[in-house]
Amino acid sequence: MKKNRFLDKMLNLKNNNALFILLFCLISFGLQARHIIGGEMYYSCVRIDTVMKKVNFLITMKVYRDAASGGALFDDPALIGIYSKQANGTYRFVRKLELPSVATKKLDYNFDTRCYDLPPNIEVEVGLYTGQTGDLDISNLSYVLVYQRCCRNESISNIIAPGDNGAAYTIEITPEAQRSCNNSPQFKNFPPIVICANQPLKFDHSVVDIDGDVVIYEFCNPIDAGGKRGSSGNGGSPMDCDGVTPAPENCPPPYRLVKFRAPFYSASNPMGGNPIVTINATTGLIYGTPVDQGQFVVGVCAKEYRNGVLLSIIQRDFQFNVTYCAPNVSAKLKSDSLDASGQSYIINSCGNNTITFLNQSTKIENIRSYLWEFDINGNLETRTTRDATITFPGLGKYEGIMYLNRGTICADSAKISVNIYPDIAADFNYKYDTCTAGPVLFTDLSTTGSKKMTNWNWVFGPNGTSADQNPNFLFNTPGVKAIKLSVKDINGCVADTTRNIDYFPVPPLLIIDPSSFNGCEPMSVFFKNLSVPIDSTYEILWTFGDGGTSDRISPSHVYTTPGVYDVHLSIKSPIGCFIEADYPNWITVRQSPDAGFSYTPSELSSFNKEIFIVDESKNAKTIDWLIDGRIPLFGLNPSYMFRDTGVHEIRQIVIHENGCRDTLIQYIDIEPKVTLFMPNAFTPNGDGTNDLFGGVGIFDGMKEFHMGIWDRWGSLIFETKNPEEGWNGKIKNTEDSVQNGVYVYRISYVTPRNEHKKLIGQFNLVR
Repeated sequence: MKKNRFLDKMLNLKNNNALFILLFCLISFGLQARHIIGGEMYYSCVRIDTVMKKVNFLITMKVYRDAASGGALFDDPALIGIYSKQANGTYRFVRKLELPSVATKKLDYNFDTRCYDLPPNIEVEVGLYTGQTGDLDISNLSYVLVYQRCCRNESISNIIAPGDNGAAYTIEITPEAQRSCNNSPQFKNFPPIVICANQPLKFDHSVVDIDGDVVIYEFCNPIDAGGKRGSSGNGGSPMDCDGVTPAPENCPPPYRLVKFRAPFYSASNPMGGNPIVTINATTGLIYGTPVDQGQFVVGVCAKEYRNGVLLSIIQRDFQFNVTYCAPNVSAKLKSDSLDASGQSYIINSCGNNTITFLNQSTKIENIRSYLWEFDINGNLETRTTRDATITFPGLGKYEGIMYLNRGTICADSAKISVNIYPDIAADFNYKYDTCTAGPVLFTDLSTTGSKKMTNWNWVFGPNGTSADQNPNFLFNTPGVKAIKLSVKDINGCVADTTRNIDYFPVPPLLIIDPSSFNGCEPMSVFFKNLSVPIDSTYEILWTFGDGGTSDRISPSHVYTTPGVYDVHLSIKSPIGCFIEADYPNWITVRQSPDAGFSYTPSELSSFNKEIFIVDESKNAKTIDWLIDGRIPLFGLNPSYMFRDTGVHEIRQIVIHENGCRDTLIQYIDIEPKVTLFMPNAFTPNGDGTNDLFGGVGIFDGMKEFHMGIWDRWGSLIFETKNPEEGWNGKIKNTEDSVQNGVYVYRISYVTPRNEHKKLIGQFNLVR
């Protein structure tokens, strides 16, 4: 028989104290738990009978609840179901255990108010249950023990419908664990209930295993069991499977798993974070930095292996509450930097021995006293004001400390390191040719008491910088240039100065890039001016050789007369600097032909589609004709018969002997026409001649045709929408023949150009 070696440890909760000291820091919300907030179950072997093949285990369960919210009390007894896990995935009920509550205890913790405010109404209570399973048959199947209970907090952030979710605490005893009379591992500490957002979390969630087996850790999906039935206003019985305390004999596994709010949370990522809160599979260490405030359900599974064989699976279901934790008192100073450890504020002064230390400590309302101490050549100099001004005797390094609430439990301090360095000053001069553009030569004249300058940073405008001590810089644009020089010495002291330079030279060379040198009149030329530096403040004059001028930097000009032209450009800067250039015989403009033609007749229709074209062009060596951009015509004065009505294009392309060309396009409308002529009599006597009354003409393109025929008494005796259909002298063309006499027709239709036409007339019917 194996001896139970850890039952006496179950009520040892001292290590929980440190967890709550760390993580109940200034919670911005009171815990809203109305019920349990966590739980787990363990087993230890009491005895084994290898002859009878029986084994008995001691079961221990811990349940945690929020004792301050007035929620449900611990169950006494707690009903535990023992089930045999079948090969097909179902569970067979074996027996029910009624575990009495051995003890309940509030978890004590010492909260250090030097750093954080004590959150109100924080009270966590643990209930401890123990009892034996009785003799169980050593089986080739696992036993699964389950305790079901409702409900979770409605304010939980990471799962769906949390207020409707219950919990089930389970443990699995595998066949190997039964045969070896195994003791399950147990978690050493209950996790923190409240942690601080944006602060690193590091919690040892490992187990103690007295048998020395291998344990693998993972986040796993908490179980949703039970429900609200049997509670106030919800009807039913609390023993129902969706009740507050489901009956084990009626409610076997498998149970629902809580549904996480995807995609932000999942069973393996229950809290998010940056970095994400995770668990180390080997050590059980939970680490990461939570960033989202709220309440989070987390499941942790520990799988126990011996020689590669699974012995048991223990699962803990618990709740993290993440909130912003603001310190009560924090010592901070305005400084140049922090030292490598991040614990000492470094303040540098260059050329000034008197320093005013600016206090940025918080929270002011919690600070009762200030004390500054500086060691100045062995003498202690102190101040008691919030900000402090100290005059140091000379160059050197000095150490000090600022204390907040010194001597009290709500205290903090900051180390100070002061460096008094020699003065530093930035200065420079420059020179350049004021009339002809070229590099500006800059000379550094900066000084430092350290005698060693390390960095120069020149800023010449939006696009120009240099790290040289004495740089040259060529400006591409004129204007008043603000030049800034910043310098840094070996002590890290910095200084800067800014000086304006009036930079208005003319370009050293005029560079022009015309869009074309040779073309046909009218010839448009864009003269791109690539000369720098110039801008709109300069006096610019272009002459184009044909009498045209411009004062633009880069003008366009149209030459309308053939010839060869000189171009001249002159530029004068705002300070009177001048440059000019001639470009003789630069632009050649060739004569262009003039396209022109006429045609007859001027109006065409579907009855007359032929056109006769007369050339009227000038200075053309060759002439090309195109109809609708694709049908060529030949000859000087061609003709053409259009196949279709509508608008058509006639294009003439003429080419001068020098290659210049001209094009003229004219459009002609071939009007589609319809005709309709009505007779004044017809003889429907069946002789094959004039037996139908109807119109004749051209009907192509006719739309919305309607013809009606009435007798002299106003009765409609025939109508049709087909202009090809005639009346045969019978009512509706199928019934009785009408008498001889005078009849009236009315006709309406729409032409191809959407003109509405109406005809009204009389005719005689004679047999």
